[in-house]
Amino acid sequence: MFEKILIANRGEIACRVIRTAKRMGIATVAIYSDADDGALHVQMADEAVHVGGAASAESYLVAERVVKAAKDTGTDAIHPGYGFLSENAAFAKMLGSAGIAFIGPNTRAIGTMGDKIESKKLAAEAGVNTIPGHSEAIPDADAAVAIAKDVGFPVMIKASAGGGGKGMRIARSEDEARSGFESAVNEARSSFGDDRVFIERFVEDPRHIEIQIMADVHGNVVYLGERECSIQRRHQKVIEEAPSPFVTEELRAKMGAQAVALSKAVDYQSAGTVEFIVDKDRNFYFLEMNTRLQVEHPVTEYVTGLDLVELMIRVAAGERLPISQSDVALNGWAVECRIYAEDPLRNFMPSIGRLVRYKAPLESGDVRVDTGVFEGGEISMFYDPMIAKLITGGESRDQAVDRMRDALDRFYIRGIEHNIPFLAALMNHPRFVCGELTTAFIDEEFPNGFGDQHLVPDDPALLVAVAATMHHGSESNGADACEFVAFLEDEERREYNVDTYRAGGGWVAAVQEQEFKILGSWTPGAPMFFGTVNDDPVCVQVERNDVRYTLTHAGRRMSLRMLPPHVASHQRLMPVKVPPDTSKFLLSPMPGLLIRLAAEAGEQVNAGEELAVVEAMKMENILRAERDGVIGAVHAAPGDSLIVDQKILEFE
Repeated sequence: MFEKILIANRGEIACRVIRTAKRMGIATVAIYSDADDGALHVQMADEAVHVGGAASAESYLVAERVVKAAKDTGTDAIHPGYGFLSENAAFAKMLGSAGIAFIGPNTRAIGTMGDKIESKKLAAEAGVNTIPGHSEAIPDADAAVAIAKDVGFPVMIKASAGGGGKGMRIARSEDEARSGFESAVNEARSSFGDDRVFIERFVEDPRHIEIQIMADVHGNVVYLGERECSIQRRHQKVIEEAPSPFVTEELRAKMGAQAVALSKAVDYQSAGTVEFIVDKDRNFYFLEMNTRLQVEHPVTEYVTGLDLVELMIRVAAGERLPISQSDVALNGWAVECRIYAEDPLRNFMPSIGRLVRYKAPLESGDVRVDTGVFEGGEISMFYDPMIAKLITGGESRDQAVDRMRDALDRFYIRGIEHNIPFLAALMNHPRFVCGELTTAFIDEEFPNGFGDQHLVPDDPALLVAVAATMHHGSESNGADACEFVAFLEDEERREYNVDTYRAGGGWVAAVQEQEFKILGSWTPGAPMFFGTVNDDPVCVQVERNDVRYTLTHAGRRMSLRMLPPHVASHQRLMPVKVPPDTSKFLLSPMPGLLIRLAAEAGEQVNAGEELAVVEAMKMENILRAERDGVIGAVHAAPGDSLIVDQKILEFE
């Protein structure tokens, strides 16, 4: 067994590998960039080595520096995590030449299966179902348009290298094929150093189902069930679960057999994932193979009881798999939500800055948090915006989902924007609850994006009641009963009359004609209220400034002022502050780099037309005109670093 492992990665996956290595009694080495000095994975490791500048191209992607760090620290093996160098065959070959074990598959498997073009060819040869398309690298935009027309719209334009939804575009027309090709090429070049893309038929209303495999160097291969990964945005997974509510035992066996056949065809070893597209009739087609550990591996670990990182380490050390296919059993259900530093109210634009408050739910056998951040730490613009992965499990899907709803309520993050309200909305969506999923789920159910209307509680009375009891407890000077008027800070400026009184060790709050029995504990300044409302468990996040309360529950957010009746009469006379008019400007929705400007002063533009492209966290974000107009002035130039709401263009 290895004595020392270097983790060639950062963030939550580096921390994840370190935890298993320490449990196995293996010493660990972290690497870090300028931006990650003092990061959590650096603190957790036994040793840490600086490998370069903040940008990944100057640090985590520089194979020579990573290998040197391994040599200098006497490392036996390197675990690459996912992303960065995890699917770089040249890196694995360098390690072999240096006498350092690579905790992953052999270079042939990485080179062949990590290349989506070559992997499709091999899959077809191995008898795996494949999607019709053009599997050769496409030279230019004109060729992309011609090939797309030949394959038949809609098509998927995909980067040959990498994954994570980067370098992928759906095209339903010639114009979209042209622009999609250019964006996919740019993203692929920036993220993977490989700008090759190919085109395949886009399967309408598909599910994204993947099979986890594990193989050793002795020819043993097993599949560990499937994961449902259909809830995606921009082709990047948002929610994953195991098993899939759609997959039957028969379908699982067929997909598993093909995944094993493909693995054996390339002499695979280590953990890997074979991804399939499945249509409504349960026909399935090979999508790609990821020759690494997947972000969503914890849900498989929950239902199988296996530690995939440990198995990877043992296989890399030459051990045989401790299980056969007949030993694999799926028990219970698990769901994973990806917590991202992004603002769902701004079209999910990245959010960077300091984590002023960070409090994750308490972990247990059924609640798991994989993270690489801590309170007071920084979310950098240089890397993926993931804050944490939240995993919950249970005996059934309903139980796992219920626990996820509660855990999301208990996840407290301040200082940056995050997607927890959006995740909570997904967890409570009737279509998700029923398991009626496709990769178009988010586009179909949120066609105009996620907005303020999705944050409004269906029935504000519950949160009004909780706020009233909190205010009574802190402001009543011991009075047993109080009267308040709650002024909601919404467009309608709604009012609620509330009567509160102490009863049965708790409170009773009468809101209009509804009555709420509330038990729980909260002290002024505490970020959360824990208790029950009408005997149902409730966790409410609380922000208070004098008489103003902002409450968050089940992904819904509400701000209100709690006033006594004699003050309320004056509040009704207060004018409403009108927000400034920014309609004349194109503003940067995020911190990032302006990489392209498609308009100049005096130019006529039409609604929907591309105006600028801002890059942040390795993703290109296209900013388009919201209406027809004429450009009056240009306030930024390509290459400029932008802050949130910085002016880019001004309209006449």
